[in-house]
Amino acid sequence: MINREKQRHNLITYKCTEHGITLREVLEDRLSMSSRFISGLKREKSVFVNRKARKFDYRLEEGDIIEIRINEEPSEFKPEDIDLQVVYEDFDILVVDKPPYMVVHPTKSHDESTLANAAAYYFKSRNEKMKIRFVNRLDMNTSGLVVIAKNPYAHHIISEDMAKDQVEKKYLAIVKGIPESEEGTIDIPIYRPTEDSIKRTADSRGQSAVTHYKIRERLEDAALLEVRIETGRTHQIRVHLSHIGLPIIGDELYGYVDESLIKRQALHACGLELLQPRLRERIELQAGLPSDFVSLIEKLKSK
Repeated sequence: MINREKQRHNLITYKCTEHGITLREVLEDRLSMSSRFISGLKREKSVFVNRKARKFDYRLEEGDIIEIRINEEPSEFKPEDIDLQVVYEDFDILVVDKPPYMVVHPTKSHDESTLANAAAYYFKSRNEKMKIRFVNRLDMNTSGLVVIAKNPYAHHIISEDMAKDQVEKKYLAIVKGIPESEEGTIDIPIYRPTEDSIKRTADSRGQSAVTHYKIRERLEDAALLEVRIETGRTHQIRVHLSHIGLPIIGDELYGYVDESLIKRQALHACGLELLQPRLRERIELQAGLPSDFVSLIEKLKSK
């Protein structure tokens, strides 16, 4: 049993409710830790029962308190005082609403003013030492919800949930053209033609990808679509919608560009449903529309 009040980003506390179960069984079956993750805990000698180190075959009594201590150096990202729009936070995750034009992770061409730099400052200002692990990422010009795991356990559990399709991600996209049907599904693999290619294509040689969409609002030769993805391939929504003749407005790589309408791709990660990694409670989150999205909708209504 997990007591919410006793949890910390670097401390997992579990109260045993069974007699005779082994410590390894708790880690594997009750806390869903992988063999690789458990091996790391064993190597670091970071698991304790009633404040004493125990072997993983140790048999527990009802009421025993298990503590898993997570000790790691913080990320080496340069902290930068950049405002973060925090949507949700607990001891395992931080969810923020990323603005457009911000890169998630530093690269050679964008080595500062990234979401990682902003998160590093946010945690440092709260005296929290941790590595920054992004559970999901968005393109620079896509706005919306990004999940940051505060410890390797949370990152592992949510990644496993994603693989099992237990995390629902919703987007809003404004496309050129109007779909013939109110809703539809695009089930076409996405392929990377060459190793150094930025652009992806819809191609049977690629990785499986499934995108669902439905019309939220009809506009002037355009539509606001609600999009849900089952997979998380690079550029998935952009590739799929372009492939069926509904390019995202403002998308320079796959779409329809008119800078008088919007200066970036009209794609926004608006919704997220996931299970809290430890408590397994369902969390439902939403991000409001950014101002350039609202402006684009108004322009397309008045045309």
